[in-house]
Parts: sequence; C-alpha cells; structure tokens
Amino acid sequence: MTLSEDTIHDSPSTSAVATEIEPTAAEIAGSEATQSPSAGGSSGQTSYSAPSADDKPVEDFAAALENFTTETEESVGEDRVIKGTVLKLTPTHVVVDIGTKSEGLLPLSEVLDHEGKAKVKAGDEIDVMREKGQTEEGYVNLSHQKAARLHAWDEIEKAHHEKSPVKAVVIERTKGGLTVDVLGARAFLPGSQVDLRPVRNLDAMKGQSLEVTIIKVNKKRGNIVVSRKELLEGEQNEKRSKTLEHLEEGSVLTGVVKNLTEYGAFVDLGGLDGLLHITDMSWGRLTHPRDLVNVGDQIQVKVLKYDKEKQRVSLGFKQLTPDPWLDADQRYPVGAHVSGRVISVTDYGAFVELEQGIEGLVHVSEMTWSKRMKHPSKLVNVGDQVECVVLNVNPGERRISLGMRQLAENPWDALHDKYPVGMTVEGRVRNLTDFGAFIEIEDGIDGLVHVSNLSWTKRVKHPSEVLKKGDRVKAVVLAIEPDKRRLSLGVKQLQPDVWETFFSAHHIGDVVRGKVLRVAAFGAFVEIAEGVEGLCHKSEAVDGNGQPMHLEPGMEHDFKIIKMSPEEKKVGLSIRAVGEEASRSEVEAYKQPVSSTSSTIGELINWKRASNEGN
Repeated sequence: MTLSEDTIHDSPSTSAVATEIEPTAAEIAGSEATQSPSAGGSSGQTSYSAPSADDKPVEDFAAALENFTTETEESVGEDRVIKGTVLKLTPTHVVVDIGTKSEGLLPLSEVLDHEGKAKVKAGDEIDVMREKGQTEEGYVNLSHQKAARLHAWDEIEKAHHEKSPVKAVVIERTKGGLTVDVLGARAFLPGSQVDLRPVRNLDAMKGQSLEVTIIKVNKKRGNIVVSRKELLEGEQNEKRSKTLEHLEEGSVLTGVVKNLTEYGAFVDLGGLDGLLHITDMSWGRLTHPRDLVNVGDQIQVKVLKYDKEKQRVSLGFKQLTPDPWLDADQRYPVGAHVSGRVISVTDYGAFVELEQGIEGLVHVSEMTWSKRMKHPSKLVNVGDQVECVVLNVNPGERRISLGMRQLAENPWDALHDKYPVGMTVEGRVRNLTDFGAFIEIEDGIDGLVHVSNLSWTKRVKHPSEVLKKGDRVKAVVLAIEPDKRRLSLGVKQLQPDVWETFFSAHHIGDVVRGKVLRVAAFGAFVEIAEGVEGLCHKSEAVDGNGQPMHLEPGMEHDFKIIKMSPEEKKVGLSIRAVGEEASRSEVEAYKQPVSSTSSTIGELINWKRASNEGN
C-alpha cells in the first residue's frame, strides 16, 4: 500500500517529510511492492501485499512521521504568536488553518468591531496564539486577542512607562466600563475613568475614538487598563494655569456653557468653572437660563468676584452692556406709543419686553375699556407682538406702566352725547349686589341702579325683591361720570314722583287722614298717601285735653300738616293741631246762636263740657 495524502492530513510539510527521509520512501515503495498474480489471474497486473511484522523500514517511517508531527505541533506553543489563515466564519467562531493536522477555532467576538461586524474574512491571514486544550470535535483553541496583545506589548509597555497618550477606539460596553482597542489589543476603560464627570450613557460612546493613557498592565494575565480622565485632568490643569494668569475681577473672558440649572449657568473658562447667576444674565427678567444660553454656547463674561482660596468665580453677562434703565425715562416718555413682545401673562396683567432688559407691565385694568375681562390670557398670549402707550416710567424702581386700551376710543367719553341725563335706556340685568343692580346697556358699559332708585312707594332692602339677573329692564339716566367710569340709572323715575304730586296738591294746615306705619321713641311714621310718609312727633300726639296719645302701627287718625320740605321730602304732622282747629271751629259755630239768643258765657262753657263728655 502506498502512502496517501490523507495519511498526513494535507500537511503543508509533506514534501519536507519526504525529502528528510529519502531514500526511505523509495525503500518503502520497493519493499511494499511485491508482484503477484491478481485474483483474476490476469497477466500484466501488479498487486501489493501488506508488509509483515518484521518489516522494520515501515516501522521506522511511521515512527519518524509521528515524531515529525509531534514536533510541528510543539512548535505551535501557547507562548508563541503564529500566523494562520482564515478558512471560514461561523455564527460563533472563526475556523483557522494553523498548519497542524487539526484546525483551530477562535471566538468570533474577538474579531468584531464596534458595529458588531467581523474584521476578517476567509483567506485573510491572522495572528493567533494557542490556548490550552481542544474542543470536543478536536479543534485547537485559539486566541486572537492574546496574539494582538503580545504583538503590541512592547509599544504598550513603552506608552505605560512614558505615560504618553495613545489612541483607543470604543468597541463595546462591558460591566463597569468600556472595552477599547489600543494598538490592536483590547483594553478595559473603567466607567469612572471615561470623563471628568460621570457619563450616564456609555452605550452612546461605541465607535468613538479617544485619547487615553495606560495606567496598568499585567503581561502575565494579558490585562490592560486605560484612563481618559487622567489625560483630561492633565489638560484641565494646564488650561487652569493659563486661565489663572489672566483671571482677576473686572476682566472679560470667553468661556463655554457646560451646564444649566434653575439658578444659573456654569461656564468653563479654561480648566476652571465659573457661575453665571440668572440675575446677572440679563437686565430684564428671565424665567430660566435656557431663555438666554444653551449648553455648548461660547459666550463672553465679566469676572464679578474671584475667591482664590475656594477657587470660586462669579460671572456676569449683563454687565458687558450699560444698564438700559439709566435713561429709560428719556427713551420712553409718558404718552409715547411703543411696541413689544409679551413675555409673561399673570392674573393681574401682562409683561411686555420693549427691548433687551426693559419690560413694562400692562395691568389688566389697562387692557380694555370693558370691565368684564376675566383674565389677561383672553386678550394676549406669550409671544404676541402688541402696541402700547407709556403711562408711567420709574427708572429707580425699574418699572414702566403700559396701557393698551388707550389706543382705542374711550366709549365713556362719548357717553354724554349718546345717553344724555334723563334719557330712557334699556338693558339686561348683569349682576345684583346688596346696594343695587348693574344693568348692561351696551358692550362694556354698565349702569348702576341703586336700591333707593328702584321704587317710589316700596321700601326695597335688596334689589332681588324687584329684579332678577338676566331681566330686560328700562331705566332713566340719572348721572354720568366718565373719569370714574360710572353711570347712574333709576327705575322708579319711569313713574311720576309721588312726592312731587303730594307737595303740589297739599299745603301746610291741611288735615289729612293717615295710617301709622311704625313707631319710634321720638314719634310715629304715618302714611298719608301712597309712597308718602310723614312724621308725627310725640309732642304733637296729644288729645284735646292735652294728654299724650298712644299710637300703634295700623291705627288711623286725622293729622294736620304743620311742616313741608319738598327738597328733603319730609312732612311734619300733628294731632294736637287738629284738636285746636276743631275748637276754633266750634267756637265760631257757636257765636251765631249766642248773639241771637243772648246766651251767657257760662252756658257756652257748659255746652262745651257736655260735648266733651259725650265724646
């Protein structure tokens, strides 16, 4: 039997073996080949018989071949870097021909880039190192990472010794940090060493190229630890030294906004951070620092205060420009028409930015002539451009009062012409209060009907006794005060004034019939006509004998008018005066029979006495 290629597993050293053992191969061929007739007896054919146990040349060759194979595998030791050829890639491993009878396997993860793509393909050469043991299928365990480390170890040790920066590419996130490629070898970048401040999203750094320093190496274990923070701290210290050379109160520096908070912004001045407080950002009012700057913005700032011991720097931005309020009263005189942007809306009005740092307030009462606007947001919104009139300027208190309604015609100015006093108007009852009812006669114009002007005859305690909200009613214009935006109306004035009627029909001395309405300590109020009351003082409530009378509500009696005041709408009444008038009448009536019958005075007195007793 001849030595087939399968016997040596396609070893690339087959030819070398044949050369080293010449002429043993020929001897093998000669000793193995014995011509014998074939089984079929055909002539001219050559057959080979198996060598006997005593054939030493064959044994010598087998032993030599076995020894050669063992030596070749030993040359591929665990501490040597060898070159292999990629045969194929599987979903989990890379199959590599390393020149031995068994092929090698290395984990696919060792040749993936940061995007998860393989960096090698079939046919590529690759540096590997042999690991201990074999797989169950007989493959040799290999490592590309160890080979890469060993290959770059001299440069890595040199960079570590000299503390020089090296380039690293982030491959993936791992527990506690990142795996990076340094000079072809994989290294560990702890999360605490990625930046000067903790990085929350390490996954976002995949594929990024960084400069790092090597802070720890372990050649025996093949471990490499790197730091970016150490390099950044060095750069920061260098920048800080340069910054401190020019840092002093009053100096103007350029910095980069690093962080924003509710109370201000932190600005990197070059290795040293300063605080730009929100109150020092603008001469105007800011709700949040982001309204003026964003992270990453490069801005100029002024050093307001520097504490060398605590390394604290207070910065200002608005101080780079003059205070706009210094001459605000000259640039915004009272009565001037201005325009601006609404930057805030509150319950009591809207703030309008006239320029950077100058804001004015349009109070809710100055937005419209109508009294019924519930909230300023019904009229303006943040961001609106509005026209206003300057009402007042106070640079000391940094305040400007603005008005919007002044740009429109004041409906109250024309109210006298439109609704003159005495005119009858009609409107809707919009609201009821304890003191009266508000009646809307047109949009934005309300008139008040006081409770005393609801009825001539009825004593109204609350307007709800006469009116209801939403009622359509007529009223008479009583008075107009445009400056105070007041309109007085009356409902009872639609009817004739009962007092005027009474005063025109009665005079002092008239006797009227009245009904006691209520009694007070000083006298009694008596209704002497519908809606007309008079007062009978207790001194006038006396009978014919001069005795005080006891008056009670509901009692009717004759009263004599002893006083009238049309201006005050007051009438004075008396019962005593009625008795005196009756006495005089009786005397006059008696005079006639006395003269004709010659009656005596005594008879007259007796008649009067009898008359009183009869009553």
